[in-house]
Amino acid sequence: MRHRVLSVTGGVCAAVWLLAAPIAPLAVPAFAQSTESKPADKAAPGGQEAGKEPQKIDEFAEAQHALNGPAGNPECVWLGRRVVGLLWRDDLDTAFRHLDLYDRFGCPSGHIQATFRCLILHGSNIDPKAADSLSGRVHACWLNPAAPVIPPPAPPAPAPTTNK
Repeated sequence: MRHRVLSVTGGVCAAVWLLAAPIAPLAVPAFAQSTESKPADKAAPGGQEAGKEPQKIDEFAEAQHALNGPAGNPECVWLGRRVVGLLWRDDLDTAFRHLDLYDRFGCPSGHIQATFRCLILHGSNIDPKAADSLSGRVHACWLNPAAPVIPPPAPPAPAPTTNK
């Protein structure tokens, strides 16, 4: 009896396999990744990022022309600006990890100190809600850490009141 059950079960499995084999190649493309829609979806953000890429290259070129020595190297500019921004936001653990990399690349640690000092002196101009405000100020201080402090504008004098 066992022999009959096994042979019937084997025959059913073989029949299913023979019927499914010609259909299987048609089902495989359904499981494959579709490459048509994904690049179109990624093209829009890539276009935005592609616009930022020349700006980054220009910032690095600007730093290399403005600074003599290793502080103008792209890796020093990138890591150094990151360290200063993290210090400003009180993320000291991450800042120190980046500072280790900064030192490993042979970048001058004195430039970090001078840039952070400049950032502190010019900190009143930074809008905490605008990320570009901080990164722009860090970049300006990186290029010229000895920039003179511009005093904030004096508040307008109150209008005189006359008693009649």
